[in-house]
Amino acid sequence: MLNLQQRQSLQQKLSPQQIQYIKLLQLPTLALEQRIKAELELNPLLEEGMDEEIEDRSEDSDQPDNSNDDDSASASESDSEKENGDDDYNWEEFLNSSEDLYGYKARVDSGDDEEQRDMPMPARVSMAEHLREQLLFLDLNDTDELIADQIIGSIDEDGYLRRPLESIIDDIVFNHGIMLDETDVEKVLRRVQLLEPVGIASRDLRECLLVQLHALDENVPGKHVAIEMLERVYKAFTMKHFQAIMKKLDVTGQELKEAFDIVQRLNPKPGEGEFSAAQNYITPDFTVAHIDGEFVISLNGGNTPELRISKQYRNMLHKMSADKKSGKSDSSIDGETRNFLKNKLESARWFINSINQRRNTMMKVMESIVSIQEEFFKFGEGYLKPMILKDIAEQIKMDISTVSRVVNGKYVQSEFGVYELKYFFSEGLSTDSGEEVSNKEVKAIIEGIISREDKTKPLSDQRIATMLDEKGFQIARRTVTKYREQLGIPVARLRKEIVLS
Repeated sequence: MLNLQQRQSLQQKLSPQQIQYIKLLQLPTLALEQRIKAELELNPLLEEGMDEEIEDRSEDSDQPDNSNDDDSASASESDSEKENGDDDYNWEEFLNSSEDLYGYKARVDSGDDEEQRDMPMPARVSMAEHLREQLLFLDLNDTDELIADQIIGSIDEDGYLRRPLESIIDDIVFNHGIMLDETDVEKVLRRVQLLEPVGIASRDLRECLLVQLHALDENVPGKHVAIEMLERVYKAFTMKHFQAIMKKLDVTGQELKEAFDIVQRLNPKPGEGEFSAAQNYITPDFTVAHIDGEFVISLNGGNTPELRISKQYRNMLHKMSADKKSGKSDSSIDGETRNFLKNKLESARWFINSINQRRNTMMKVMESIVSIQEEFFKFGEGYLKPMILKDIAEQIKMDISTVSRVVNGKYVQSEFGVYELKYFFSEGLSTDSGEEVSNKEVKAIIEGIISREDKTKPLSDQRIATMLDEKGFQIARRTVTKYREQLGIPVARLRKEIVLS
């Protein structure tokens, strides 16, 4: 049996303009540049350029106002539209609805390196190409070259070969019909591992270190003890059980220290450093400077161009509007073209307005952060105050999700370095005196305590918690453990070092 029901409900939906604004808001500077370039390619009504059209508008305003003369024509035109069912766009109203159509301009941080922003990337050789070039000097036969090429193609970003040898063999058999066994692949792998950087294509850390040790000169102090240590007592080595290692290998403390020192100088990730520094730089979205007792906050525009509605298309739209008022019609512009222009003009306006709105929102958030963290931007680290997203949202009267989108992935250049905006947000801890202190400051104290500890007897997390309590910070041991792990500091037994008297 068919059951029909009526239900009334309220729903909140985002408009296309709001969705576009939200997407632009979360883009960092470099991604915004790419997004604007893509929009310029898609929308012919958008173009780069200065705001010269504003002068044209001011000149037009000096002309006699004939709007009264056009009232009767407009009325008759309106009646005609109703009779003909014409749903054409009101171009004149749309063109004059907002100055945002004519361009936007963010305050750009133009430093001395302005010209370097457009410099082309230098040509470079990738790690795989670098390794394949070295294969030419190994005098390999055709089969071994295929194996070496397959191995190099399977190396991950850290320089390790995580792929099983059986899989490499299967690929060569399937693609080239050459029968192999693991001994053939192992033989080529040993030769690849000796290419520069030595240890590349190792299957685990132990093998990587051993390959580098065997490649060292025979006269290097500690080489043979280090090799024996990794081969025979690797687990004790990772746990830094010094006494057990000396007993097992029958070596002195001096010999063990030489072995540890040489292992610590080896490269645990031979594939690191493949990417050049020019590709790993951070482009700050903001610049904050403290000048003459005041903060100057700039939004970095980078290579972001100014946008405006194309002058050519604007003239075309003005002509269409004027012809419409005078009762003329241009047969060369059909309905499909008019709809196209309408959609693209609307899209261009939304896009420019979204860019402006993004700029205004980002500046509000950054100004609010600086107002709360004023001491940090004056004096640097050690003066960070507890602050959460809600504090900023309440101050600028915006939603927390909006603040989160601004903060995520954005950076600020200060007089003390470049910081991610997330850095300024932290929970607060109360001291015995009742003062609120950022947990980042507590982490810095923990890091300082560990840096000054006796490396022969590293401090436990419980001992660090006791020392913090003596300084007025009531923190549980598990909190110290959490902060230590966030700082990337190992447990006490792994911080132990050999110190010879």
